[in-house]
Amino acid sequence: MSKFVKEMIISEIESQIGDVRDFVVIDSAKVDAITDNSFRIKLQEKGLTALTVKNSLARRAFANKGIEGLEEVLKGPSTLVWGGEDIVELSKEMSKWAKEIQELDIKGGLTEGTSLSTDDVTKLSKSPGRVELIADIVGRILGPGSQLAATIKGPAGTVVGQIKSIAEGEEG
Repeated sequence: MSKFVKEMIISEIESQIGDVRDFVVIDSAKVDAITDNSFRIKLQEKGLTALTVKNSLARRAFANKGIEGLEEVLKGPSTLVWGGEDIVELSKEMSKWAKEIQELDIKGGLTEGTSLSTDDVTKLSKSPGRVELIADIVGRILGPGSQLAATIKGPAGTVVGQIKSIAEGEEG
């Protein structure tokens, strides 16, 4: 492959990854073409991108973008996967596919400059995602306020009910 072609491929990898900093690297070399194609289509439907790369060119593209931490993972057949809401969603999706397609292997990943092993990706897939964490935090913030409102409203409701029954008794 000529130097010009390599530079074009590196540039294309850089443009495709854009500003993404969360990746999962998989080995899909043993997956048959039909399964691989349907796998990629389903990833696209979920807003995830899969790009099979030549490791040396991917390393150079990452170096040009200032992304470090995937050097150890980029050995042997490699497909970069990125996208989705966050790294947890990406990990969950890849772990699900690795269970479904036996030939698909998770090699590792990267999040915010931290390299992830295969076990790290699996552990991350069992964590709550960004949306779940936000919902939990909001629930914890609103919980005491709603309890306080119910506590205040409870006795006030009783007093109002007693006043209403006295008023009805005087009218009747």
